[in-house]
Amino acid sequence: MRQRIITGLLAALFFLTMLAAGSGWYTLLITLLAVIAYQEFVRLNGAKAREPASLVGFAGILYLVVPWNMLFGWSVPPQQTVVWLLMFLFFALTVISQNRTSIDKIALLFIGVVYIGVGFHYMIYTRWMPEGLFWTLLLFGCIWLTDVGAYFAGRLLGKKLLWPSISPKKTVEGAVGGILVSIATAVAFAMIRPELLTVREAVAIGLLVSVLGQLGDLIQSAYKRVRNIKDSGTILPGHGGILDRTDSWIIVFPFVHLLGLLPQ
Repeated sequence: MRQRIITGLLAALFFLTMLAAGSGWYTLLITLLAVIAYQEFVRLNGAKAREPASLVGFAGILYLVVPWNMLFGWSVPPQQTVVWLLMFLFFALTVISQNRTSIDKIALLFIGVVYIGVGFHYMIYTRWMPEGLFWTLLLFGCIWLTDVGAYFAGRLLGKKLLWPSISPKKTVEGAVGGILVSIATAVAFAMIRPELLTVREAVAIGLLVSVLGQLGDLIQSAYKRVRNIKDSGTILPGHGGILDRTDSWIIVFPFVHLLGLLPQ
């Protein structure tokens, strides 16, 4: 537990420093995390990082995550076009390799590109928005404090298991506690910057972020159950891999934009 706390505090301090340092530094960090997360995903699915299908996936991650137009002013094809091209390249590999690269493998690697690439893309996109530091801190604050609220509410009040076949320690009471803390966090942000966020909007964001964040955590837990592993990696002592730490982020950030909860 001590190692977990120390690692968590150091990682959080470094992350927040990069976030505050500017969108460029934050973009570099998030891109690195996305590449590591995809490498973990590749390994979880029995593939090797240097095989052709994985390399296509890494190229897709870099395209989707890096804001090429914002950083360099490059005119690049829209994401939906590139997603289709990636699908085509994955299928082409099955033909070129004479099915040594299987349909099952490319399907999983393609899903990983969309899952991780789009999720991390919106983490960066949020920081590049007007008042992006505020909006990014709002979402991360709600995500992280959901975990804190769920942990303590579960420890103090937890009786009814939420989804024991996927995550045997999570409780309904913990989930509700996480939601309430997330809403309170969002309302605090609204009180700090009322010109950017109303209390009503804050309640909606806090509720949605908490529910989606907990769902994202359950999605990753379910996947690890299928693969019969505890953690996606070992890069963070006491915390597992990057996918273990970002499973909520990957789901939350795209959804708040797709639902129009943040200014476009």
